[in-house]
Amino acid sequence: MLRKRGQKGFTLIELLIVIAIIGILAAIAIPMYRAQTLRAKLSEVTNAMSACATAVATYYQENNSWPLAAADAAAIGTNLGVYVPTGRATWLTTGGGMVATVITATPANISATNPTIDGTTILMTASTDAGGAIHWTFGGTIPIAYRPKG
Repeated sequence: MLRKRGQKGFTLIELLIVIAIIGILAAIAIPMYRAQTLRAKLSEVTNAMSACATAVATYYQENNSWPLAAADAAAIGTNLGVYVPTGRATWLTTGGGMVATVITATPANISATNPTIDGTTILMTASTDAGGAIHWTFGGTIPIAYRPKG
C-alpha cells in the first residue's frame, strides 16, 4: 500500500505571484520615498526662511518699512538677529522695497539622486494689504511638487 506524502512548500506560480506583487509595490513606494526624502531635506531650508520671515515681519512692524537688502546669510544674522544655517542653502537674501520684500534661498546638497533640485530658487515674497497685514507667498524655480505650501 502506497501512502501519499503531504505537499510541502510553495508552488512556482505562488512564488511568481508574490514576487510580482512585491515588484509592483516597490515600483510605487520607491519614488514616493525619494520625493518625501527630498521634501524633508527642503524643510530645513524653508524653516530657515520662516525664521527669517518672522524677523523681517518684526522689522516691518517696528519700522513701518522693509529691511534693506542683505547680502547673505551672515548679513541676515547680523542685521536681523536670525541664525540661518548654510548647510542646505548656499545663500539666503532679503530684498527690501516699499510695497513688498523677497527672501530667496538656493538649495544645495539636497539630493545626489535628483540634482535638479540643487541650484533652483525658492522665493518667499511678503506683501501688505490695506490694513497692514503681511501675506507670504512661495514661488521660484523649484518644481511645484517640492514647493512649500504657503
